[in-house]
Amino acid sequence: MKRIDVDVAIIGAGSAGMSAYKAARTHTDRLVVIEDGPYGTTCARVGCMPSKLLIAAAASAHTIDNSARFGIEVDGRRVDGTAVMERVRRERDRFVGFVLDTVDRWPEGHKLQGRARFLAPGVLCVNDEIHVNAARIIIATGAQPSVPDGWHDRLGERLIVNDDVFNWTTLPDSVAVVGTGVVGLELAQALHRLGVRVRLFGRSSKAGPLTDPVTQAAVKAWLQTTLPYSANAADITPHREGEAVVVQWRDEHQAQRSERFDYLLAAAGRRPALAGLDLDKAGIPLDEKGVPPFDPETCRIGDTAVFIAGDADNDRPLLHEAADDGRIAGHNAGRYPDVRRETRRTPLNIVFTDPQMAIAGASHAELNRSGASFAWGEASFADQGRARMMGRNQGLMRVYGARENGRLLGAELFGPDVEHLAHLLAWSIQRGDSANIALASPFYHPVVEEGLRTALQGLARALRDGPQA
Repeated sequence: MKRIDVDVAIIGAGSAGMSAYKAARTHTDRLVVIEDGPYGTTCARVGCMPSKLLIAAAASAHTIDNSARFGIEVDGRRVDGTAVMERVRRERDRFVGFVLDTVDRWPEGHKLQGRARFLAPGVLCVNDEIHVNAARIIIATGAQPSVPDGWHDRLGERLIVNDDVFNWTTLPDSVAVVGTGVVGLELAQALHRLGVRVRLFGRSSKAGPLTDPVTQAAVKAWLQTTLPYSANAADITPHREGEAVVVQWRDEHQAQRSERFDYLLAAAGRRPALAGLDLDKAGIPLDEKGVPPFDPETCRIGDTAVFIAGDADNDRPLLHEAADDGRIAGHNAGRYPDVRRETRRTPLNIVFTDPQMAIAGASHAELNRSGASFAWGEASFADQGRARMMGRNQGLMRVYGARENGRLLGAELFGPDVEHLAHLLAWSIQRGDSANIALASPFYHPVVEEGLRTALQGLARALRDGPQA
C-alpha cells in the first residue's frame, strides 16, 4: 500500500477546504487535499450561485406579472422553461469554472482523489489503497441534504434534492416542496413565480430563520397569501404512482388531504457529511447531534491535532463562515502547536425570498437564551415611502439594543432588499455602535434605509423610557 507523509491533510475541497489549503500553505508545503467528488464548491455547483440565478429569472417574471399596478400592460408573457434552465446551467458552470481554475493551479502532489477514513489518530486510508500519515488533519467534508428514511426507495428519481434542480433541462409542471428552511422557501417561491405548480409543506408553523414572534407572524401571514402552503402538516406520506408522486398529509385542521406532483423536493435541512470517516478510530467523540465538539475560535476538536471547518461542523452553515472556518483551521493546523484564537465576525444570515429575510447579530431567541436585558425598535414597510413607490411595501424589522449601554445587539428583518440593511447593521454591531451613534449617520431621502432609521428611533426611545410591554 502506498504511503504519503504530510504535515497537514485536508479532507474536502469545498469552500472551507480551499480556504484551509490557502492558509495552511503559508506555513508548510507538505500538505494534501483529499476530495472524493468533483471539484467545485457547494456554493458554485448547487447552492448560492445557481439558486440566485433561478431566483433572478423568477423575479423577472414576477415584475412582468405585476406591471399593471404601474399602468404598464405586457402582452404575450410566457416562461420558456428550457431557456430559463439553460441560462441557470450555463452561468452555474461559469462560476464552477472559476473554482476549477483555482484547483488546477495547485501542485498535483497536493491533490488526492478518493474517499478518506481514519485508521488511527493521524492516519488516513484513501480508497483502501493509500495511507496518509498526517501530523494534523482538517475535516472539511461539508454537508448533505437530509431525506426521511424510505423516501428514496419509494419515490426513486421522482425524489429530488436541491442539487438535482440545477441539472434540469426544463421546468416541470409541478413540485411538492417539503421543508420551510432557507432552501425550501427560496426554491418554492422561485418555481411558483416561474409558473410551476408548487405546494410548500411545513411540519410546524415556523418558516425561515427568524425567531421573534412578531417577525415570525409576519412571515407566516405573507406565505399564506403568496403560494400554496400547508403549515403544521402531519403524517406527510409520499408514494409513487407511475411517473407521479402522490403526497398524502393531515392539514392543521386534522383533515386528510392528497395531491399529485411531478416531483417531491426534499428540503428539510442538511446534515454534516461525517459518515464513513470512522472518527471513533481517531479517538474523536461526537455530541448528541453527531458532530465532534470543537472550539469555534480555533476550529480545534478538543485537545487533538484535528480541526473541523465549514458545514461539517454544523455551526454556521454559510459560505462566508465556511471560508472563515477554513482560514482559521488552516493557519492553526499549519503552525501547530501554536494554536491561536480568533474573534469571529458578527453573524449575518440572509434568505433571498421576496421579501427577503435577514438576521444581523444576535437573533431574538439567542438574546433570550443568553439572559440579555434588551429593548427593541420596530418599523413596518407597509407605509415606508420608497418601498411603497416600488410596490414592494411588505414586511417589518426589529432592532435590538442593550439596556445597559445602548449598544446594538442584533436585528431581525423581513422586507424588500433587506440584505443591504442587514449588512449596515452587522457592520454597526461589529463596531460596537449604539443606537444613537447609528442614528447620527446620514440617511438619504427617499430610500428604504429610512425604515431602518425609524426602527433605530424606536429603539432609542425604548432605551430611554424603560421596559417595554
